[in-house]
Amino acid sequence: MHIPAIDLKAYEYTLPEEKIAKFPLAKRDSSKLLHFKDGQISHLNFSDLPELLPAETLLVYNDTKVIPARLIFQRETGARIEIFLLQPISPTTVIPEIMLAKHPVTWETMIGNSKKWKDGEILKGQLQFNGTTITLQAKLINRESKQVEFDWNNPDVAFVDVVEASGEVPLPPYLNRKPVEEDKSRYQTVYSNKEGAVAAPTAGLHFTSELFEKLRMKGIDETQVTLHVSAGTFQPIKASQVTDHPMHSEQIHVNRETIEKIISHLGNVVTVGTTSVRTLESLYWYGVKLLEEKGKELKIEKLFPYEVRESLPSAQKSYEAILNYMKEHDLQTIMGTTEIFIFPGYEFKVVKGLITNFHQPGSTLILLIATILGEDWKRVYAEALASDYRFLSYGDSSLLWIA
Repeated sequence: MHIPAIDLKAYEYTLPEEKIAKFPLAKRDSSKLLHFKDGQISHLNFSDLPELLPAETLLVYNDTKVIPARLIFQRETGARIEIFLLQPISPTTVIPEIMLAKHPVTWETMIGNSKKWKDGEILKGQLQFNGTTITLQAKLINRESKQVEFDWNNPDVAFVDVVEASGEVPLPPYLNRKPVEEDKSRYQTVYSNKEGAVAAPTAGLHFTSELFEKLRMKGIDETQVTLHVSAGTFQPIKASQVTDHPMHSEQIHVNRETIEKIISHLGNVVTVGTTSVRTLESLYWYGVKLLEEKGKELKIEKLFPYEVRESLPSAQKSYEAILNYMKEHDLQTIMGTTEIFIFPGYEFKVVKGLITNFHQPGSTLILLIATILGEDWKRVYAEALASDYRFLSYGDSSLLWIA
């Protein structure tokens, strides 16, 4: 592998607490927009986006929907146990399927105050759904791997309904506040559709129905992918060797129409958010696996893009391999996982532009931004801080072009 040495200290910057946006703006598209192209920085509003995108642009966004993944239970002794859903275990690991389950489900979780939860003890909680009271039970079935089984006493109610009725919005830990009623709608994109994320694809929070209409009127095409954002997106890099960081695995779902649109718009693909970038670049490497006959499973390992090869196929050939595979097997959707880790030294294969918020110092996301901007990332972030931009999930936005 030709993996460059990464000094994490080179990707740190000072982020004052007052620069972190703790609440969203009243109007989604009234946020600031920093535009970086050909080394030039300009300051606009997000509502100006249609003027910045060429008419032949394909805008790709992530339509995952955040679930209220934080479930709170009270022991009879009064102790509060907090269970945070991470990854489904059974009866299926496929997120869309487990959300529709109407029988017991098991999830890998994070557990707050787990020492107070005794082995074999069943936690119970009451929730209201469609005018009826439902009892939700939680049983710790594997303490080491934090696997929890959930059961409820109404076979007509799906797990997604249970979660929606009883869970709390899983706000990012750096907001340091409890969720409020407004977060239920605002920590969600207007186009969210597929339940399963435990963190929002926050670049999309700025879009409105009116803005989408303006984009369409200009002739800008759009399509969607689904990447169910995991809690790993907030995991800080602690490894002394950056590439040893345990990159989180996330489920992706992509339909055939999206593959076809990307093929017809190659060279003009702009993604909404880093999750969409990771999805499209992962798909390129899936096409490579198909072309190299290295397996048909859509599973992209963390450092797979850094394997040494004599030559690589074009993005068109790679995506056409995926399309042909879907046609041969009569598939309308492909599903798999990705752990792709994008850091300086990576060369983008599909994406030409990125709409994204401003990210935490020393994070996997700032490494991705530095991959797009090179050393200019420091200038862009310094300019944003000096110009009083709001940072992180509820903060302002940027449109960055890959040279």
